[in-house]
Amino acid sequence: MLSRDDALHLLKAQDPDQSLLNHAQASEAVMAALAARLAPGDEDLWSRTGLLHDLDFPHTKSSPAQHGPMAVQLLENALPPHALHAILAHNQEHTGVACEAPIDYALRCAESVTGLVFATALVRPQGFDGMKASSLKKKMKDKAFAANVDRERIRECERLGLSLDEFLAISIDAMRGVACRVGIGVDP
Repeated sequence: MLSRDDALHLLKAQDPDQSLLNHAQASEAVMAALAARLAPGDEDLWSRTGLLHDLDFPHTKSSPAQHGPMAVQLLENALPPHALHAILAHNQEHTGVACEAPIDYALRCAESVTGLVFATALVRPQGFDGMKASSLKKKMKDKAFAANVDRERIRECERLGLSLDEFLAISIDAMRGVACRVGIGVDP
């Protein structure tokens, strides 16, 4: 499996903008936290999958059906088949590849929640400090707030046996840990 340094180098070689790099690193952190809870021992694999899930996005943003398949081509020998399946399934609306395993659902809800957490941290004077799942749930009800965030994907956390509150708390804690790296505040 690809090391984190090699994965980050490969991601940066695709010329992503800073917001995509931030999203990738936030997704990586949430996936690592989910693996620690749901698949102990697989944290490195799940986090690499989170980091690399949008590897092809700089090249496929105007071709949604290619988003996922192109990443899998780039990662063919770098990640195991079930991680590649998760990358395809995270865009199942366009790839036709359905979620089957916990890593698939985890990636879909993890990469979706990052936008909600980012947006909430940006509008709070204290950023991540004191952020709670209950405040994110309120923001989820406001369809105009972070309008591009797919709330139904976030709710797929229930397919992992996690309540929405549990999932949001895990996500906040994970992203708080990389706040400085993703451009919001200072790492604890």
